[in-house]
Amino acid sequence: MTAVRVLGVLGSPHRHGNTEVLLDHFLAGAQEAGGEIEKVVLINLQYRPCRGCNACHKTGICVLHDDAIPLIERMAGIDCCVIASPIYSMGITAELKALVDRGQYLWAQRWILKTRPEKLADPACRRGVFLSTAGLSKETVFDAALPVMTAFFHGLGFADYERLTVNGMDRYGGIEGHPTALVDASNLGESVVRDLQGQCSVRPEAMAPGSR
Repeated sequence: MTAVRVLGVLGSPHRHGNTEVLLDHFLAGAQEAGGEIEKVVLINLQYRPCRGCNACHKTGICVLHDDAIPLIERMAGIDCCVIASPIYSMGITAELKALVDRGQYLWAQRWILKTRPEKLADPACRRGVFLSTAGLSKETVFDAALPVMTAFFHGLGFADYERLTVNGMDRYGGIEGHPTALVDASNLGESVVRDLQGQCSVRPEAMAPGSR
């Protein structure tokens, strides 16, 4: 059986904070279930925000050459893509939003140029996951982030995505003070990998950029 490949993408600029700890527990659970894990930290990469030039609407290719596009292609070809971001000013971080915007070429390839399929042949073989933490205890604190992540996961080719959102970090004094968050993250990582193992025993290798 081919091992389930799990790619964790950390959107927080604050290292080893609540969101990264939550992501690490997810990845630990995924690894415990037999997944091959990798973590990418966005602040370690060099990439620019989208220029809004719309050149990709004609060519399907982003005119900017940096670390963003290779990462997005890896995310689009992985078995399990886990994106983690804290809530800053009621939305995802600037680092993650810049990456999301750079994914506009995926939209152009799928719905303008038709060079990528709109839907995967077997969406059960791939899983997207969004992890997020917030200082506020308000249940609505994640409302602005979720539509952005939905659009990004759809652009990456995931039919849907699971989410684990944990608010009240100020009240709990951090993620370690939350009664269930870390266990929930570990259990989710394990269950996602086991589900993929059971539903798709043979997974094709990631396709080359632009070949979808």
